[in-house]
Amino acid sequence: MARSISRIVRRLVLALIVLAVAAGAFVAFGGVDAVRRAAFPLQYEEIIAKEASATGVDPYLIAAVVHAESGFDPEAVSGAGAVGLMQVKPSTARSIARITGMSGTYSKKTLKDPETNIRVGAAYLAYLLERYDGEVSFALAAYNGGLSNADVWADEAKASGKAFQDVIAFPETASYVEKVQVQRDVYRVLYPNVFGGVSR
Repeated sequence: MARSISRIVRRLVLALIVLAVAAGAFVAFGGVDAVRRAAFPLQYEEIIAKEASATGVDPYLIAAVVHAESGFDPEAVSGAGAVGLMQVKPSTARSIARITGMSGTYSKKTLKDPETNIRVGAAYLAYLLERYDGEVSFALAAYNGGLSNADVWADEAKASGKAFQDVIAFPETASYVEKVQVQRDVYRVLYPNVFGGVSR
């Protein structure tokens, strides 16, 4: 219980810090547009909206994952071989394509295409959300820390009664799960109408 309260307090503090930075940028640089550009840029809105509609994934969650993974840089490549806006590995893309019936060729080159990358990344998020019965924290942990690890953590949380956040063994993944959910909420506040009612 104490850990759950501590986690909630950490999330609130992180949200307040983010909002304080956003408010400071608002004052210093002259308005909402400056805040959006400086702290939480948003690009590829039409692609995000299209893939959110196709997969049933919250477009603000997709935007937050893109922001966390690549900072909206379609050329981003990680040391682990993940590529593009949503940092998808070609092997993951091919697996998701098989599972969902998507057509296409998935390589480092094709995954640098924003439309291809967001289509695959959104489909992967949809698959993870379905696998974990809509639990966003579980899906994000799998997206960042790997499916088999997230399965172990989910089982441990259920067996022990502990909060899921408290059983994630990788500090980077625990931070990622929290950060993306906070960023999703901030994107929703900063861009309330951008996705034309697609939001979940």
